[in-house]
Amino acid sequence: MSRVPFYLKERLEGLRERVIHEGFEASKLPPWERVVITWVVLMAFWVVITGSPRAGDLALGAAVTLMIAAFMRDLLTEDIRRTGHIVEKLLYFAFIYLPQYLVIMAFRLLESNLKVAKNVIFMDINPGIVKIKSDLHSDTGIAILANSITLTPGTLTLDVSKKLGETYLYVHWIDLETLNREKAGEKIKGDIEEWLKKVFW
Repeated sequence: MSRVPFYLKERLEGLRERVIHEGFEASKLPPWERVVITWVVLMAFWVVITGSPRAGDLALGAAVTLMIAAFMRDLLTEDIRRTGHIVEKLLYFAFIYLPQYLVIMAFRLLESNLKVAKNVIFMDINPGIVKIKSDLHSDTGIAILANSITLTPGTLTLDVSKKLGETYLYVHWIDLETLNREKAGEKIKGDIEEWLKKVFW
């Protein structure tokens, strides 16, 4: 059997990975923005943990968290999509994106609880594992999506698979409504993935 198709497949896979990598590199935040965002997150954590409004404690926290942010800037922010000005980004995340996510998750939790309760009461349980596709590429975005799915009762993310630049999630579903990958993805992911795509690559 000729090795040409295998060679072409490897070349196509390599080319696709290169395009995805270049797109990812082009969409990364500048280093100083990563430091600022990491510092804001760490400083907020410092204020919550210490619970002290004294100027000395705040100054000490600002200095320590700034040093940590300078070295650890890629840990939290490498996957964040580059859009808009940093102040606009911080304000959008704090007052629009985060509340949106909390509202979406609250609605999904309520809806899933009611569905699972109905399935248990009427003994209408049809468990199964379904493979759904994700449009997210970043590890952070995929991790949040997988955990959000797991948090909603009735669904549990078992595994994540990346192949040829595409990401698939294997989800255990207590009531397997459809085996169609797209329809199952719409029902399981809901609006969560669309929200994550606003922030993560």
